[in-house]
Amino acid sequence: MGRTKKVRHAGKFGVRYGKTIKDRYNKIMDAKIKKYDCPICSKEKSVRRIAFGIWQCKKCKTKFASGAYEFIWEK
Repeated sequence: MGRTKKVRHAGKFGVRYGKTIKDRYNKIMDAKIKKYDCPICSKEKSVRRIAFGIWQCKKCKTKFASGAYEFIWEK
């Protein structure tokens, strides 16, 4: 089943589960897939999620432990 522009990632659920659940799912998936800036080497959009709570910079290969779905770095 294909996704549509309106429901984005939640398109795989079809008509099930309701709008609120689908909105929450889309928010989590957007944060999970998004690229973040590296706090060590300052490279823009280089930190990506490699596993649950583990993030890695593509340039300097530094691994970070952060949020499960969103990269949070306190300075």
